[in-house]
Amino acid sequence: MPTYPSNSLHFAKALKGALPSAPKPTGAPVGLNILLVGAGLGGLATAIALTQAGHKVTIYEQTAVLGEVGAGIQIPSNSARILFELGLEPYLKPYVTMPESITFRRWQNGKVIGKTRLIPDFVDNFHAPYYVIHRADFHSALCQKAQDMGIEIKLGAMVVDYDPVLGSITLADGTSHTGDLLVAADGIKSVARKVLLDGEEMPFRKPGFAAYRAVVDVNRMRNDPEVAWILERPALNIWIGDSRHVMTYTIGAGKAFNMVLSHPDSSDPAGWDVRTALQDMKAEFQGWDPVLTKIIGMVEKTVKWPLMSGSRLTRWTRGKLVILGDAAHAMLPYMSQGAAMAVEDGVALARSLSHMQSPEQLSEALGIFEKVRIVRAGQMQEASLLNGQLWHFADGPLQEARDAAMAPEVEGLPFSHSPNQWSDPATQMWCYGYETEREIDSAWTEKGGALRKDQIVETLNRNLINLAD
Repeated sequence: MPTYPSNSLHFAKALKGALPSAPKPTGAPVGLNILLVGAGLGGLATAIALTQAGHKVTIYEQTAVLGEVGAGIQIPSNSARILFELGLEPYLKPYVTMPESITFRRWQNGKVIGKTRLIPDFVDNFHAPYYVIHRADFHSALCQKAQDMGIEIKLGAMVVDYDPVLGSITLADGTSHTGDLLVAADGIKSVARKVLLDGEEMPFRKPGFAAYRAVVDVNRMRNDPEVAWILERPALNIWIGDSRHVMTYTIGAGKAFNMVLSHPDSSDPAGWDVRTALQDMKAEFQGWDPVLTKIIGMVEKTVKWPLMSGSRLTRWTRGKLVILGDAAHAMLPYMSQGAAMAVEDGVALARSLSHMQSPEQLSEALGIFEKVRIVRAGQMQEASLLNGQLWHFADGPLQEARDAAMAPEVEGLPFSHSPNQWSDPATQMWCYGYETEREIDSAWTEKGGALRKDQIVETLNRNLINLAD
């Protein structure tokens, strides 16, 4: 298999056994007692992956009741493929919607300026569907799977400190618990990250945006012929304009219409007034496509969220402590890959630990995990920031050139590049064709090769010294 992004062998993937699958690590697995902090989407997916790899996982969650806030979330093909391998497909099926396409629209009149066909292209090319789902339903599916596997989840257990040397956590009630490995999926306000960085906080990049999130009743939309057409076929629609965009899609198996409305805002969230959020949201998109503004007018309540991106860390591990998910790589939602990166993290960690032949190799396994995932997550942060530029051009030469470059995909003509990163062939292959476990396996192989080279050099040096003597 080529180590670079390539579709040259894609034709053979349809033939069973024509291409080698990622090799399973050999030897008896080293079972670890793992304390995992955080029962969010990334934490639960990681716990499932680690348990399936033969480890004992106990989850510590600070909330008293399991649940998720928010509205819609996307499960792109690179994440769906992993979740299916973890046995989540039947748990997700009742809740998901499978959009046929992603359509970019001009802010002023809704004209189609870019289009990515998801069905059948993403299933055929990346061997998994592209889903959208309500965040609470996604979380519920992961919870049910974890519970069916017998994973213990301790609720109301707030972790206030970590000891990377002893492998222990301290809870708010003063009790301590020790394990072979501490996995912190404790979110953007991570306590573990501060421990890992010797008390320093990760610098956040604030691109100056916030987003309103809202859900519209689809029955109300169906009763209005001016907007009902948008519900005829499941799809993602994105209106893009000067410093703003609106992403929409149906969730709840088509029962609700999800909206994310991004706009410029550098103010302190502490000063936001929830009482004026609805009217403020409508004012931000005044003069946009009449179809869009009519749907916005149907919103009855909204929540405003600040948007920020984490800076690229140089380390995710220290001693027996490792961070992942938003704790390690918070990113803008403009590639819809935040949760997907956390899922990839979990599977990558489980895979790297599976290469251990003895407990003494824990540091080596964590180091390889860290090396691989820092690159992948950092690049996804970069791609997300880039979309924040590509989508937000003011009308003018750049906007016109961007729209012209997307025209072939709208017209069904061949193209080799696109400002639409969902369609751009190189970006698409890198983003959705990424094979998490294979990357970990390759890093272990390279590590072994490097060790062998070091041994050869050491032997040669020793022979030279003997000859000199």
